[in-house]
Amino acid sequence: MEQRQLGKSQLKVAPLAFGGNVFGWTADEATSFKLLDAFVAAGFNLIDTADVYSRWVPGNKGGESETIIGKWLKKSGQRDKVVIASKVGAEMAPDKKGLSPQYIEKAIEDSLRRLQTDYIDLYQTHYDDLSTPVEVTLEAYSKLIKAGKVRVIGTSNMSPERLLLSLDASEQHGYPRYETLQPEYNLYKRQKFEKEYEPITQQYGLGVISYYSLASGFLSGKYRNKEDAAKSPRGQHALSYLDERGQNILDTLDEVAKSYHTTPASVAIAWLVQRAGITAPIVSATKTEQLDELMKATQLNLDAGALEKLNIASDYTED
Repeated sequence: MEQRQLGKSQLKVAPLAFGGNVFGWTADEATSFKLLDAFVAAGFNLIDTADVYSRWVPGNKGGESETIIGKWLKKSGQRDKVVIASKVGAEMAPDKKGLSPQYIEKAIEDSLRRLQTDYIDLYQTHYDDLSTPVEVTLEAYSKLIKAGKVRVIGTSNMSPERLLLSLDASEQHGYPRYETLQPEYNLYKRQKFEKEYEPITQQYGLGVISYYSLASGFLSGKYRNKEDAAKSPRGQHALSYLDERGQNILDTLDEVAKSYHTTPASVAIAWLVQRAGITAPIVSATKTEQLDELMKATQLNLDAGALEKLNIASDYTED
C-alpha cells in the first residue's frame, strides 16, 4: 500500500481516510467495528474523528465516535497500526468549546479517555476561535506534544488569513506548526480550496485531508431527483448540488465509470486520490460493501483523458 507523508511530519498514511462521523450515528458499535476491521485489513490506517461527533444526533452529547473507536482499539489491539486523528474546538456544550489553553487541556484528556489511548497522532483545530490569539493556542499544543499526548497538529475550517498567521507564528516563535489542513473539497466544490488554500498548502508543504469527498453522497449518483432525497439523512443536502453544473458532473462520472467498469463514487474518489497535493480524502461508509467500493478507488488509475473530462465537467466560472 502506498504511504504518503502528512505534511513534513514523521506520520505516513495510506491515501484514504475513514471518516468516523458515522460512528454512533448511522453506524452502531457492531457495524463500526466491522468497518474498522475491514479498513485496516485492506492496508489503510488513517481514522479521522472529533470530540463533537456525533452531538447532532438526538440523545447524543458528543464523544460517541471517539468512544466507539476506543473500544475497537482495545478489542482489536491495532493501536500501533493506525493513525488516529481527532479534533478540538467545536462546541460540546455552552461552556465547552474554543481553543483556550484551559479548554484544550481538558478536551485532550476527555478525548484520550474515550479513545482509550495515551496519545493522539494528529490533533486538529476543528473550528477557529477568534477570541484566542493563534500564539496562545499553538503554545497549548506545544505543551501537549512535549507531554507525549499529541504527535502532530493540524487544522480545519480556518480562514486562509488565520492559517497564515499560525504558520508564521510557529516559524517566529518555534511552536509546532500545523502539518495538515482538512478542507471541504470534491469534484463539485473546488473553487474555495484551489483559489484560497491550495497556494498555502503547496508553499508550506502541508498535508491535505479533504472532507465531503462525495459531496454528501451526491457524487455517488444516488441522488438525482427529489424522490431520491428520502434515501438517507444526507439526501436533502445532496440535492442542493443538482444544478446544471452538478448534472454535468454526474453525467461525466457515469461516462467514465462505465468505461472503467466501476461506479461514479469510485471515480470521484480516484480523482481526489490522483490530485496533486491531496494526501488522503476522507470517506465514510455504513456498510462494508460501500467501503469496499471506496477502497478500490485507490487502485483505479484514471488516465489523462478521463481526468481531463472530469476537470472540464467540474470547472467553475471565474468570478
